Amino acid sequence: MWMIQMAWKNMWRNRSRTIITMSAIFFAVILSILASSLQDGIFKNLVKNVVSFYTGYVQVHKQGYWNEQILDNSFQSSVYSEKKILVNKYVAGLTARLESFALASSGEITKGCLVVGIDPEKENIITLLKDKVVKGSYLKDNDRAVLLSEGLAERLKLGVNDTLILIGQGYHGATAAGKYLIKGILKFGSPDLNEKALFMPLPIAQDFYGAYGRVTSYVLALNNSGEMQSTATDVGKALGSSFEVMTWEQMIPDIKQHIESDSNSMKNIQGILYMLICFGIFGTLLMMMVERKFEMGMLVAIGMKKKWLIILLLFESVFTVLAGCIFGIIVCIPLVYYLNRNPLKMGGETSKAYEEFGFEPIFPTSIDAANFINQGLIVLVIGLLLSLYPIYKILRLDPVKAMKR
Repeated sequence: MWMIQMAWKNMWRNRSRTIITMSAIFFAVILSILASSLQDGIFKNLVKNVVSFYTGYVQVHKQGYWNEQILDNSFQSSVYSEKKILVNKYVAGLTARLESFALASSGEITKGCLVVGIDPEKENIITLLKDKVVKGSYLKDNDRAVLLSEGLAERLKLGVNDTLILIGQGYHGATAAGKYLIKGILKFGSPDLNEKALFMPLPIAQDFYGAYGRVTSYVLALNNSGEMQSTATDVGKALGSSFEVMTWEQMIPDIKQHIESDSNSMKNIQGILYMLICFGIFGTLLMMMVERKFEMGMLVAIGMKKKWLIILLLFESVFTVLAGCIFGIIVCIPLVYYLNRNPLKMGGETSKAYEEFGFEPIFPTSIDAANFINQGLIVLVIGLLLSLYPIYKILRLDPVKAMKR
């Protein structure tokens, strides 16, 4: 106990030196947490954009549908199969879709399009489709109408309240034809979707294709995206081998590769940051040893054993590094929270490039507690490891030389 009391008093005998050392730790923790939470936040926001774009976190199809996306590979929708999915504790909801292709016609203009039959309310919960309506209004369950993507509408020279003719091939080769009112115009960030997507209520799509009661996919919403892979595995086991369950990573592998590539780049940047932190902390320790060289030499000269001096310095180091880490985390909490609610925004050409592909041009931070704990512990370990340097100097201390001015 007396050693702890002495270490505490020693720390504050020279307040300036202690505050400088604590400050080095303090700013190291802040920089480390900000870098980590920013990286985590950017990637989570990118995934959120991808998921709300169209795919959702997880999709369920009939086995073989993803390799051959035709109506004959659709399956009969049933309350029983939906219950099997919804019983999973991580599944927050699901929506059914019927997807196929058709020719959209207006006068003499014809263009191929992707026809998606949806449950309007459930679809909006998962992909926020209603927010993408730029003209007109959103669909209702009983509407015999469609939502047209902006690029497709421009190509067909159609607008809200105009009539669209659809011609295609239905289920089991039946002829599909229909005339529909355009209720709204959608704007997607994805150039591909913006040029060809068309949405209609699910019962209307099933009637158009003659695929009564059938769907091509269930799109799942999750309440914990971290459990996505395990959820997909569990749902697959529950439904059996006649279904395939795919995560967004499997459906859009190029986005996953992009995130992994950026993540590796960020790890290199964090490595450089940790090196700078090491130099900053080590610099303050060097300064401390130079200032206390005479003091330590005198203590050893009057009979204090080096092992007690080492223990004393270890207590001082632990107190100083721990205090710097705690204060750094405390200050970082409101700062990270503020940047999460008011994220950094990009401007200029970079912003336009992000928006063109449907991604928000913002850099939010993540408020995940793991970032605070992990980065605080990393800096704490770095500080304690660097504290071995004063111990090394004490072991090699010559009290006579140390006391020379």
